[in-house]
Amino acid sequence: MSDDTDHIAERKMQFLFALRSRGVTDKAVLTAMEKIDRGPFIRGYFSERAYEDMPLPIACGQTISQPSVVGLMTQALKVSNRDKVLEVGTGSGYQAAILSQLARRVYTVDRHKRLVTEASEIFRDLDLTNITAITADGSFGLPDQAPFDRIIVTAAAEDPPGPLLAQLKIGGIMIVPVGQSDTVQRLIRVTRTEIGFDYDELRPVRFVPLVEGLGRDG
Repeated sequence: MSDDTDHIAERKMQFLFALRSRGVTDKAVLTAMEKIDRGPFIRGYFSERAYEDMPLPIACGQTISQPSVVGLMTQALKVSNRDKVLEVGTGSGYQAAILSQLARRVYTVDRHKRLVTEASEIFRDLDLTNITAITADGSFGLPDQAPFDRIIVTAAAEDPPGPLLAQLKIGGIMIVPVGQSDTVQRLIRVTRTEIGFDYDELRPVRFVPLVEGLGRDG
C-alpha cells in the first residue's frame, strides 16, 4: 500500500475508534458508518477534516453533523431492514447514506434545492438506490409517502412538529432535537403508541433550527 493509502486507513480506524469511545456501540450502525465514507460528502477547504469527529460547514449555511452524533441518532432510531424512513434535513446527504445501509427505503427532504441536487449526485455515484431525495418544506413531512416506520429530524424544532408526529406509524420512532436555537437543545426520542406518544430525553445537542418554507435556491 502507498503512504497515502496507509494514512487514510489509519484515519478511518481512528474515526471508528472515536465513534465507539463516544457511545456508538451498535454493530450494524458501526458497519454502516465504516462502509459509507464521509469524505465525498465534504467539499472544498474542509475535506481534509472528513475523518475528524466534528461538525463542518457545507453549502447554504448548513453543517454536516459530528459523526458521533450521526451514529448516536441512528442508534437511537433502531432501524430495521424492513423500515421506511423519513429524514428531514438532507444537508450533505451523509445521514441518509448511513440510513440506506440499514433501512428498506429512505426518503430525505431539504428546503435547499442545491443540497438535494448535490446529495443526489453522491447517492448515484455510490449506487445507493434506495434513497429518494426531494426538495420540500420538511416541517410538513411527506404526506404522500406516509406513514413512516422511522423519522429523523436533523434540525432543531421548538416542539416535535405535529405533521411529522401524524406521519409516524403506531410503534414507530422519531428522533428530533428540541429547543430554542440559541440555547442548548435536547435530543428527544418519540415513540408512537396505540394511545399517544412517549417521549425520552437522550442527550444535549446543538443543531441549526428547523425553518419553514423553501430556501432561496429552492
